[in-house]
Amino acid sequence: MKVAHLTIAAALVVSMGSCVSKKKLQAEQSKYAELNTFYKQVQTDLQKCREEEEAAARKKAQLEKDIEDLNKQVAFLKENNNVVINQLKDLSVISSTQAESIKKSLENIGSKDLYIQDLQKALAQKDSLNMALVMNLKGALNDVNDSDIEIKVEKSAVYISISDKLLFKSGSYALSADAQRVLGKVAQVLNSKPDIEFLVEGHTDNVPMKSVGIEDNWDLSTKRATSIVRVLQNQYKIEPRRMTAGGRSEYLPVQSNDTAAGKAANRRTRIVILPQLDQFFKLLEKPQS
Repeated sequence: MKVAHLTIAAALVVSMGSCVSKKKLQAEQSKYAELNTFYKQVQTDLQKCREEEEAAARKKAQLEKDIEDLNKQVAFLKENNNVVINQLKDLSVISSTQAESIKKSLENIGSKDLYIQDLQKALAQKDSLNMALVMNLKGALNDVNDSDIEIKVEKSAVYISISDKLLFKSGSYALSADAQRVLGKVAQVLNSKPDIEFLVEGHTDNVPMKSVGIEDNWDLSTKRATSIVRVLQNQYKIEPRRMTAGGRSEYLPVQSNDTAAGKAANRRTRIVILPQLDQFFKLLEKPQS
């Protein structure tokens, strides 16, 4: 009997050890899967950053080439005009009026050179302001899921694209609690730059929408945009003259509406921070000949 009892006890010990090892293995496997998912996300984010850096570098190189070409043109015009005026000095047929006209032409070339330099400075300043604004926005929204919000610079404007699941319930234009938190962070940055103006755009997928108080997707996208503008004005005290609200309905998709993921990406709200063109208009108002 004692031998039998010992045999049973030994079997229980082995069985318990096996169960503990299996639990540890499962826990380690779960931890590995979590770390592997995190690693893949980091790699994806890193690749995206590299692509954005490469695109910015290409754009900068093109701008520098354009500026270099303009400077070459100015230098060429200066050199040729100096040659021409020196040659004309030796001709008795040149009149005082013609000489004065040539002199003014040379002065205008100098003005164009200064004009190009002003444009270079304005371009560099605008790019610096946009990048600072993007960094401030990303810093304010660093705790928001990257898949739900995108901030980028495109065509001299800063775009903040927010997924509708962060802002509204399906088919509604009433703002959620999460929307208040996100819009509060955006408003903090916008209030620190009181001179900038921006556009709030509502976007939908292509699923027809009609319910109480909503006629169609045009109506829904517009009401969502105006809901955000009202909150920014009334709750966060942004001056209304700085804001424009508009609905784009389903007609400016970022992905195909053939899949659920594509539809979700198209249901979004964009805040477009418009470029400040006053400095460029003032430069263009300078008399050019």
